[in-house]
Parts: sequence; structure tokens; C-alpha cells
Amino acid sequence: MALYNPATATLVESTSGTSTPTTVASSASNTTILAANSNRKGATMWNDSTATLYLEFGATATASAFVAKIAPSGYYELPFHYTGVISGIWSAVNGNAFVRELT
Repeated sequence: MALYNPATATLVESTSGTSTPTTVASSASNTTILAANSNRKGATMWNDSTATLYLEFGATATASAFVAKIAPSGYYELPFHYTGVISGIWSAVNGNAFVRELT
């Protein structure tokens, strides 16, 4: 995402120098995929499961209230520099989500 610098009338690209990997075990109950982090510049999620992963921006993900439905072996990139909590729930318990948070 580019940020406008009014002092120089230019766009400045936001960059990241740190990638923190985590593994989140699948759950048929709502679970936190990423905690809120005001320093987050991006994140990626790979659903390493044979079940569908439902992601929600906020505290509670359900199979009927979600922002992204990630198919088995699917990949998702977090848009818009969202820094709040990300929750998830799987349609069945098997596998993990491999998550990378960029700061």
C-alpha cells in the first residue's frame, strides 16, 4: 500500500523487513488466527487441511459469518493493512493454518 507524503508530494511504499511464522491447529470452534497488531503490514495464510477454513476480521468466525472461505490447500493474503484480530473456524478438525505476519 502506498502512503502519500504531503511534504514531498510523493507516494511512499510501505515495506516489511520481518516475517513471523506461526502454525494454528484446526478447530471446529472459533479460534484466533492472528491477534491484533498495530505494527502489522500484511499477513498470509495457507490452509494445510482437507477441511474448509472460514476467516473473519474480528473476534468470531462462523461458517455463515466470514470474510474469506479458504478451500483445502488454499492460500489467502490479508488486504488493506488490516491490523485487528483475525479469527477462523474449520468445517472439520484436521491439519493446520500456516500463517506469516509481516511487520
